[in-house]
Amino acid sequence: MARQEQVLLLEPQHELKFRGPFTDVVTTTLKLSNPTDRNVCFKVKTTAPRRYCVRPNSGVIDAGTSINVSVMLQPFDYDPNEKSKHKFMVQSVLAPSDMTDMEGVWKDAKPEELMDSKLRCVFELPAENEKTHDLDSNKILSSSVLKSESSSLSKSMSSSLDDGEVKKIVEECKRLQVEVQRLREENKQIREDDGLRMRKTSAMPAPHSSSSSPSAMVKEEGPSTRMLALCVLFLVIGVIIGKLVL
Repeated sequence: MARQEQVLLLEPQHELKFRGPFTDVVTTTLKLSNPTDRNVCFKVKTTAPRRYCVRPNSGVIDAGTSINVSVMLQPFDYDPNEKSKHKFMVQSVLAPSDMTDMEGVWKDAKPEELMDSKLRCVFELPAENEKTHDLDSNKILSSSVLKSESSSLSKSMSSSLDDGEVKKIVEECKRLQVEVQRLREENKQIREDDGLRMRKTSAMPAPHSSSSSPSAMVKEEGPSTRMLALCVLFLVIGVIIGKLVL
């Protein structure tokens, strides 16, 4: 007795197309629709089970509904000269109204109650000009993404410094500038006093002593004050840079 005609509607009907390159998993979708008023059990089988992952590979499709089956081709070394001999078969059987065990339905089904549809696998590689176009598109997309991220970063840094923060930084800079100017004036005054003491010392006979003279102590004060001024200046620069970064 001849088998029944397949009641499920397959989309696509005859071919499962997989588009390369096949260096990663390639997925295609098989849609199964049940236009009948009865539930239908189905199974999806392949002649190369190690090369494909099918989810779901079996189940029940309720009356008047459909289901999408994901067929995932695993990575492999593609040879364009080798024709694909892989095939898929969708097998189905009408489910009884009192079904409780789907595996039992398959075991008890008679050969004439089983329905099947076969599909062949087709592998496609993009043409060279399409590869170049995709590569250029990816470069343009990457460039635009980098520009937008840079613009967003600049805007976020600008918005993070509100008017109050900017005002505080300006006031802090002014205060530190006044402090540096004051230290410069003190350093200048110390130098003038140093010169005056040097002139007085040259007019008086210098006693022989192992202790340091007042002029030597003054000379030591000058450089230490200049170092303090430089430290304050570096502090100003560090505060400004720290505020901008934060």
